[in-house]
Amino acid sequence: MKAAVCPRYGPPEVVRVEELPPPALQPGQVRVRVTAAAVNYPDVLLVADRYQVQVPVPFVPGSEFAGMVTETSGTRTGFAIGDRVTGSGMFGAFAQEVCISPGSLTQIPDGVDARIAAASGVAHRTACHALRSMARVHAGDDVVVLGAGGGVGLAAVQLAAAMGARVTAVASSDEKLYVAQRSGASAVVNHRSGDLRAALREAVPDGAHAVIDPVGGELSEPALRSLRRGGRFVTVGYASGVIPRIPLNLVLVKGIHVLGFQFQDVPSEEFARNEAELRGLLASGTIVPHVGAVYPLSEVATALRTVADGRAVGKVLIVLSTDGSAHATP
Repeated sequence: MKAAVCPRYGPPEVVRVEELPPPALQPGQVRVRVTAAAVNYPDVLLVADRYQVQVPVPFVPGSEFAGMVTETSGTRTGFAIGDRVTGSGMFGAFAQEVCISPGSLTQIPDGVDARIAAASGVAHRTACHALRSMARVHAGDDVVVLGAGGGVGLAAVQLAAAMGARVTAVASSDEKLYVAQRSGASAVVNHRSGDLRAALREAVPDGAHAVIDPVGGELSEPALRSLRRGGRFVTVGYASGVIPRIPLNLVLVKGIHVLGFQFQDVPSEEFARNEAELRGLLASGTIVPHVGAVYPLSEVATALRTVADGRAVGKVLIVLSTDGSAHATP
């Protein structure tokens, strides 16, 4: 099979495509023929050996995919040959075949394209749980989303708007803000065009109920200042490459709740509820992930570079095969 391989740590350009033997199916695993894989910022960090965990080289990068089950082990896995599934793991997705635990797989709802499923996995699940279980967003709330042109940020814009919130989208280019506005943002702010603190004060004069921050860096403090008393600041990641230093007096004076998002911190009953809601939104077409770029496997380094440089609008996909259900990119 063809697969992307990271032979040594470094920039995206170290990743190359090689011919590898298909992975061995271990007891209890499922083999999936990959249709499409989504590129996420942690993929870039793993290749550069800058992530919070290290994967020994050489390895196949890629943490999110969609495809079709082609083989199951002798044990009961809950999946059958021909099932359309999405999956996620630390690495291994940028390959024509993946062998993975069934616990890491989810059935693709009927009527949902495999590429759309690949684009809605990690980003939309992160945004959904962050909004529902961390930020506690309700209809009528004001929500500020940083990095609103990226995968998690744009997903948060879509989902918060679907929840009935008024969304202020913050991004680095007019192109990203245009997509955010089309995805439901009520107000948009280009943080490179002026003082973000002043712009947010104008956009949300009464203060925001919640901030979703997948960016970090210098944007975090002015966004936190935009919160009303008792507001919730949810830190999801640091795509800027800089972990912010927040003056704790702001938290004290305004009674702000600062929360870090991790999937394992979501209570089990809320997790099931959030997942069911998201599946329903995707199956009904209420939420359609924005795919900004699609690359063949041969251009995997370019796809990683697009994400690394912050040029991605929505999700970046790598197409590996067809399961008979893939359509043109939306």
